[in-house]
Amino acid sequence: MALLIWQDDLDTGIGVIDQQHRRIVEMINTLHQTQQQGQRLAVGDVIAELVDYTLSHFAFEEELMEEAGYPFCAAHKRVHEVFTRRVSEYRLRFEAGEDVTEELKQMLARWLFNHIRSDDKAYSDSVRRHLDQFSRHHQQGGWLARTMARLFR
Repeated sequence: MALLIWQDDLDTGIGVIDQQHRRIVEMINTLHQTQQQGQRLAVGDVIAELVDYTLSHFAFEEELMEEAGYPFCAAHKRVHEVFTRRVSEYRLRFEAGEDVTEELKQMLARWLFNHIRSDDKAYSDSVRRHLDQFSRHHQQGGWLARTMARLFR
């Protein structure tokens, strides 16, 4: 697998979400690099960080969708739950000594880009409208800043 390259069609138009997605891509690339260097302990650290960051990202994204009243939020959450279970299985297999890194990288790359292009793009208009409306009625950064501080310390 080559390094993942961010493509403009992955932008949702929601700056904070796009930054988080780019960070996940960076982590997948770091996973690739540590695997290429044969650093099993570092691979484990990257997998753990990737799982933790992704869970925080999902929680943040789901809260944005709920706040915006996105009608398919429950279905989107279920997609996240299935993905989380899948990645947790990879993590357990890795911790048991199995070399799952290549398989995990392939799955992450495929899933992430497909998920952004379909599921995340589907909610982006609703969330953008909500954030625009919210920022006009409240002080800049209020809810968004508090939520980011809580989830991304």
